[in-house]
Amino acid sequence: MIKVAFYDAKEYDRTSFERYSGSEEMTFKFFDTKLNEDTVELAKESDAVCVFVNDTVNAAVIDKLYEYGVKIIALRSAGYNNVDVQAAFGKVHVVHVPAYSPYAVAEHAMALLLTSIRRIHKAYNRTREFNFSLNGLTGFDLHSKTVGVIGTGKIGRIFIDICHGFGMKVIAYDAYPAKDSGIDYVSLEELFKESDIISLHCPLTPETNHMIDESAIDKMKKGVVIVNTSRGALIDTEALLKGIKARKVGAACLDVYEEEADIFFEDRSGHILNDDLLSRLISMPNVIVTSHQAFLTQEALYNIAETTVKNIKSYFTNDGICDNELCYRCGSIDKCKKDRKERCF
Repeated sequence: MIKVAFYDAKEYDRTSFERYSGSEEMTFKFFDTKLNEDTVELAKESDAVCVFVNDTVNAAVIDKLYEYGVKIIALRSAGYNNVDVQAAFGKVHVVHVPAYSPYAVAEHAMALLLTSIRRIHKAYNRTREFNFSLNGLTGFDLHSKTVGVIGTGKIGRIFIDICHGFGMKVIAYDAYPAKDSGIDYVSLEELFKESDIISLHCPLTPETNHMIDESAIDKMKKGVVIVNTSRGALIDTEALLKGIKARKVGAACLDVYEEEADIFFEDRSGHILNDDLLSRLISMPNVIVTSHQAFLTQEALYNIAETTVKNIKSYFTNDGICDNELCYRCGSIDKCKKDRKERCF
């Protein structure tokens, strides 16, 4: 029986994973709390831990998990910037869900964009109060506009397809361009300069941290719309606010926020929000913030649960080998063990 400590469990998580729990192969113990140095002790006597994007999996936590005999950290997300993969190497294996529903995230990005530029959120609030005035609701066509897509993995390419359906011109930037994709790749500077709309679909790495900063915004068109459904720290929030106040940024559509870890996924409606930057963002009439819900569809939740369970089972039944194990960039001069279908350590 594989025992899994499941952190930051929400109702929708439990619904998706409970059908796998209690079987002869695996059981989940659900914890509402997030994983961090104070809560890692809950993982004692567990074989695996299952974590999400706002759990803290730093070196100190990893050392404790290793001490407790935990063999594998199973992320139920694609992103892993909250995990110190270098500290995990040689101690605890880390797996993720590389693709659960790229359609869900890409579609949410377009939903945010349409809501913003057609003022749907404002119209909804008005008509609920029987205000049917059209003043202040003028938007603009997406057709013929130039959208710059940063990151052309599965989500980015699906978003590109959606944009083509609207008759938009698409340009893109990716540090590793997709070969033979037909995508019109340009430099990042040219993308900033030419785009009416910029949508972020890249991972958060040291190289992409605050890629949208004051310098980047200065290069953009006046009135540019910025969409982010990837990771909050891709955008320097202070620089974004400055760009909005200067009327350089026409609108921002954000499903993520760089300091979201202690805020998102919880009901804080009865509390004073201590994060001044987020409070200021939400107060702006041309900013839409959703709470990291782009992934939240029935299909995605099903796929996340299925892949996570397969990842854990694969480790314990396939000699520690899992196709979705993260690469630790160990620097081995030999051919990568993962490529040879061997366990990394």
